[in-house]
Amino acid sequence: MVLSRTQILAGFVVGTMLSTSVAQAQVISEAPIAEEGQSLVLSANGHALKMPLPDWLSADQLSAGNVWPLVDSTYRSDDSQALLEIYPKGESEALWKTLYGARITYTDARTLTAYRNVVMAGYAQTCKPELTGFFQLGADQGDRLAPLGFACGAYLDRLTGFAGMGEIMVMSFTKTENGVAIVYQEWRGPAFNPSDAASWPVPTSVVQARATQLQADATVTVAN
Repeated sequence: MVLSRTQILAGFVVGTMLSTSVAQAQVISEAPIAEEGQSLVLSANGHALKMPLPDWLSADQLSAGNVWPLVDSTYRSDDSQALLEIYPKGESEALWKTLYGARITYTDARTLTAYRNVVMAGYAQTCKPELTGFFQLGADQGDRLAPLGFACGAYLDRLTGFAGMGEIMVMSFTKTENGVAIVYQEWRGPAFNPSDAASWPVPTSVVQARATQLQADATVTVAN
């Protein structure tokens, strides 16, 4: 069986190599999402995750409110985790150039640093090793981790449908006593050289700005 990128990542995030069983157990449904001012709030797995609005929408669209009909999305959940992926209108899980996502993992006893290591292992499994790079945007401050960056110059050949493509990703991490939440954004384009920022599918200024915003504005609390 050929594993999809989502299956590979899902398996690693819950700490198991049984990627197919993890992804297949999740139920696809409508996202339990609400809009609060300039934020989206995902309520799932005993948590409320507040995250900034998609950054590809125009200023007029953002100020008008009711942005959810302006994007496409996929939502999966089970007893242990919930995964929300948001795309520009017209893009999809299989065909996206920009992906904005959030994952809530319930009752995860790992430290945030250990959780980050698991996430990094998952993303590395989707990319050719010689074209894989991770970077940190700032320094960790105790339990407050700096945003994580990932550069994949080219996906693995076994990921069908992604030949000749790569991605850039940034991610923020937050934790409660009951779980962990990550909020991330990815940009996909033609294969590139990770060490040459000019070849990336997105300008470094956009990457830095979004990472800073996710770090500052993405927060998670235990739901009442």
